[in-house]
Amino acid sequence: MARLGQGGMGTVFLGRSPGERMVAVKVIHAEFASDPTFRKRFTREIEAARRVGGFHTAAVVDADAEGEHPWLVTEYIPGPSLHDVLKQHGAMPPRTLNSLALGIAEALEGIHSCGIIHRDLKPSNIIVSTAGPRVIDFGIARALDSTSLTRTNFVVGTQGFLAPEQLAGQAPTPASDLYAYGMVLCHAAGAVPFPDGETLESALELLPSTLVDVITRCLKHDPAQRPNCTQVLERLTRIRQKSDDWLPPPVRTMVDFHNAPTAR
Repeated sequence: MARLGQGGMGTVFLGRSPGERMVAVKVIHAEFASDPTFRKRFTREIEAARRVGGFHTAAVVDADAEGEHPWLVTEYIPGPSLHDVLKQHGAMPPRTLNSLALGIAEALEGIHSCGIIHRDLKPSNIIVSTAGPRVIDFGIARALDSTSLTRTNFVVGTQGFLAPEQLAGQAPTPASDLYAYGMVLCHAAGAVPFPDGETLESALELLPSTLVDVITRCLKHDPAQRPNCTQVLERLTRIRQKSDDWLPPPVRTMVDFHNAPTAR
């Protein structure tokens, strides 16, 4: 029905199933499709992604790793990306940040429980929906590792969200996702990118006091000192802030706009 966007692995289209469900169809680029090792790893990742459930991820609907052009179909989640929300409206208020923190941590907990590492958690991979934040593209980036596609200047992940160990060339772990999680919340709070001369410590002062401890621990240089998702959730649920609507009115309008074409 439409083209939603294009990334490093392929192009994503908006589609409609025979049952009138809206879906996102990701078609892999030909340069990757021609590599048999990539296809094998892509198959394994599809199988793993099918196991990921929960309220905060996009479910896999169908896939084909063996066709001329490998493809993956997930449910379509109507809503803007967190990247687009921040670009248009700037830093989010505390109640929104707390809901983002809980929803994204719950999504990562489900992803990690299936033995999957996201590897590219960032605002553009988080959809802001009426039901809360939804994490997309989980685990698929792993299919690019250990294949002939790995080449000079090709990095799995996004600068600014990569953990120190990833920048050092080490294999990512679930703790690497927690570092990216902390950076996502810093972006959502307007704490990064840092103004000239500002340090991380001073930037963290822009965060709600309820999140400073969790995010500081997530951004530890040593991955062994970072909390896991369960520990993050245990900490955040103790300080949950009740709110009738987790989104500010301008962002709610933005989300409603994305829902309108789906209703038609």
